[in-house]
Amino acid sequence: MNRSIQNRTFTELKVGDTASIARSLTYKDIEVFAIMSGDINPTNVDQAFAKTDTFHKIVGHGMWGGALISAVLGTELPGPGTIYLGQSLEFRTPIALGDTITVTLKLTQKIEENHQVVFDCQARNQSGELVITGTARATAPTEKICREPVSLPEIELVEKGRHHRQIIAKTEGWKPIRTAVVHPVDMVSLLGAVEAAKANLIVPVLVGPEGKIRAAAQLAQLDLSAYEVVSTENSSAASFRAVAMVREAKVEALMKGALHTDELMHAVVDPQHGIRTERRMSHVLVMDVASYPRPLFITDAAINIFPTLDDKREIVQNAIDLAHALGLTLPKVAILSAEETVRSKIPSTVEAGALCKMADRGQITGGILDGPLAFDSAVSLEAAITKGIISQVAGQADIFVVPDLEAGNMLAKQLEYLAGAEVAGIVLGARVPIILTSRADKPLTRLSSCALALLWVHYQQSAKASAA
Repeated sequence: MNRSIQNRTFTELKVGDTASIARSLTYKDIEVFAIMSGDINPTNVDQAFAKTDTFHKIVGHGMWGGALISAVLGTELPGPGTIYLGQSLEFRTPIALGDTITVTLKLTQKIEENHQVVFDCQARNQSGELVITGTARATAPTEKICREPVSLPEIELVEKGRHHRQIIAKTEGWKPIRTAVVHPVDMVSLLGAVEAAKANLIVPVLVGPEGKIRAAAQLAQLDLSAYEVVSTENSSAASFRAVAMVREAKVEALMKGALHTDELMHAVVDPQHGIRTERRMSHVLVMDVASYPRPLFITDAAINIFPTLDDKREIVQNAIDLAHALGLTLPKVAILSAEETVRSKIPSTVEAGALCKMADRGQITGGILDGPLAFDSAVSLEAAITKGIISQVAGQADIFVVPDLEAGNMLAKQLEYLAGAEVAGIVLGARVPIILTSRADKPLTRLSSCALALLWVHYQQSAKASAA
């Protein structure tokens, strides 16, 4: 049981009084201290963030040790009501991750006229080595104060973008794919293409009005001498020319620039000159939600407005295949609806049940399906258990299949703007992957979208080689 915190007033204090506390330096301490103080000194932070076995080599963190002195003053000696005035400390030995530091304060001087007190300060590690020495000065309380212990809130540290960085890392050492960047006539789309090229993800072929492309490059201070430019009259012509380059096997992917998705897709699905296959085209969002332990796939939130049951079968299969390309051998697929019971008045629940039976019959392969599932049951094992749901998917889903485009779009936007999710994604089902970027995309998510396309191309090539 936590004891109450009680101070010692100035009159109660005696020269020679001592107090101590002991704390162990953890990885979380380093992160929180860096966040709160803004101290991103590489000596203190870099190796910690690397999370390697070289933790013991970390030096620094003396200021963390110094903060423990304040903790002794405020809670032990003199305790509540103390006003910390200053300190003079010498950091003699580095504090390493995992060290247990014992801080001891000894009262050496009392100044009657202003109730000030001076303490000798020492901090030793678990080996008894002296790591901090010095003095601290404070104003001692004059009134007795007793406080009940306060439970501090638990701090949860999250690393935004970690899933996207892992996706990009999977492509290390791979040959980049030739990608037609359609109508990159603004700085955002042009920068995205160039950054992806520098990351060795794509070899961009810039398709659009050359004058506008070069004007955008000048504004962005980009050198385009290393990249091929295919000049067209306008965005529509750029779309059809890029699609033709796919048919001519000159590029392995398409990337949307500064034009509307509908305009690019119009060329893609053209009956005579498009690049459709026997597969249904669908869009898969790959979302990095910091509080979720794995990448979160949402489909379809961009292409199929009101998909039929047959459409959904192919939408699910596309998403499973993309998960395979990312290394998930048996992704878990949640077919979302408003509840977990099949009801004729809620068509999405009926279709969810049918999709699961299709998987049982081998019409959908490579994943574990369950549905209908409400979103809370799909992401929270606690919610699923509370509802009495027994499922291999509930609480640990990888892929989330939405009833229609509206639901997918709203779900994705909610995760992005309320949960801080970072969004990447591609269109599958055409002859080549299509990278649908947005002006609002961050540099990391643009790179991740390009990495998805690269992973998909290599996955398709490996599948063809295995089948040959």
